[in-house]
Amino acid sequence: MTDTLAVRHGAILAPDPRRVVVKLFVPGEDAALVRSRARALIDRVAHLDDEETGRLLRETFDRFGTRHRDLDATFHHHYDLVRHRIARGRDLSPTTRLLIGAYFSHEYAVEAAALCNPSMVAHPDQTGLIAGQLRVAISLRQIGEGHLSSIGFATAVLGPGLRLTVADRSGPPVVGQRTAVRHRRDLLAAGLTEVDCDNEITATVLHALPERYDEATFDRVIGDLPPDLLSRSTGPDTLEQVRRTNAASYATIFPADTALHQRVLWPAVPAEGNGMEDARFVRFTGESGPLYRATYTAYDGRRIATRTLASVDLRRFDSTPMRGPGVRNKGVALFPRTVAGRHLALCRADGETIGLTSLDRENRWRRPVPLHAPRDSWELIQVGNCGSPIETDAGWLVLTHGVGPMRRYAIGALLLDLRRPERVIARLPGALLSPDEAEQDGYVPNVVYSCGALVHDGELWLPYGAGDNRVGFATVPVATLLAAMVESAPGGRDG
Repeated sequence: MTDTLAVRHGAILAPDPRRVVVKLFVPGEDAALVRSRARALIDRVAHLDDEETGRLLRETFDRFGTRHRDLDATFHHHYDLVRHRIARGRDLSPTTRLLIGAYFSHEYAVEAAALCNPSMVAHPDQTGLIAGQLRVAISLRQIGEGHLSSIGFATAVLGPGLRLTVADRSGPPVVGQRTAVRHRRDLLAAGLTEVDCDNEITATVLHALPERYDEATFDRVIGDLPPDLLSRSTGPDTLEQVRRTNAASYATIFPADTALHQRVLWPAVPAEGNGMEDARFVRFTGESGPLYRATYTAYDGRRIATRTLASVDLRRFDSTPMRGPGVRNKGVALFPRTVAGRHLALCRADGETIGLTSLDRENRWRRPVPLHAPRDSWELIQVGNCGSPIETDAGWLVLTHGVGPMRRYAIGALLLDLRRPERVIARLPGALLSPDEAEQDGYVPNVVYSCGALVHDGELWLPYGAGDNRVGFATVPVATLLAAMVESAPGGRDG
């Protein structure tokens, strides 16, 4: 009934197999029985004569140079990663080193399989616009070979009115580089608590570390641990756990001259080894000014983990794990500001119910308060959020997703009390957006799904993944959406 409220726009973001990045390739390491063939390959390249080496390198640059940024530096880097396989004292020419780097490289099409699950926030650059326009940054789940997900971006301009202009995404994609990160002692403590690692070694480390610290300080503190503690039977395992927990936080930075749509957040720690999924970005307003924050699902091939991103400018991103019972499943979405001094998030800790969790003093997300359980026919399998709550005068507008017969996903809506978000004050009686005939087919059929919308000039702009394959856009006036909602039953919880 309410599905007619949302109006689809003609703009589509489709997966582009030409968007490729260069990754390290080590022959033999992709086999079931791992046996590196690196040394033999290096020897074969090194035995090529100078003429053949030069010709092969020129052909490689001619064929691939325009598809990538600074391919020369990438080949140098990949050569450095395998140079330990070269016999000591063996002198290789600069051309041979570059060619070895080329042989240890391969292209990966980041979105060859699918492009889906977008979120939308105001872009950090609002210059050059006319009245009624807003430039937005759109995060994207990019899926390539082997169902490996990374996070990409697009840019669009909304307005005036219902006009939507999606910017061109040309130019080579660029994977961010790891950079120095300032660690937080409280996050290290929360991580150790999460795995029940509390003994005299961890207590000594936490006591010695300052509130914020760098890698050099961490290494010094570890190096200064008393031998009497290290010699205990639990010492080696504890040290390994402390190092692993500390290394879970990292930072990524992109060159200043790259456009947002060229930036690719690629898995950088073991927890993300098989993908970074469904980033839910929000522009968070706090005491120190606006900050872009996002939650996403990290997947290592067996387990999932929820992590956060933080960025001032969408150029440098700090990534940290989230801890606590409230974030032990997919679909966490942060509120855009604190409420009564509390940091809040929507979650689905039990896998099927929308809940509300808050951050405690130990930086752990508490056990959630249930808000909305499956109740209507289109959502009986499970419900979850479709991004961060949107603040309106009437309350916190929460876009939801529900799963019905034949695993068909649709999008709905709830309204939470502004001051007490534990209270559900209204809900949409049916779906706001369901898969139409054109959206029935895709990488995953019968799915419409979003990771975050925004309001501009009284209009709700909803980017959504269709069939887990491409991205579409829909709009509905906020006033119309609110008027279509019905009050929830007394008690403040829905379902």
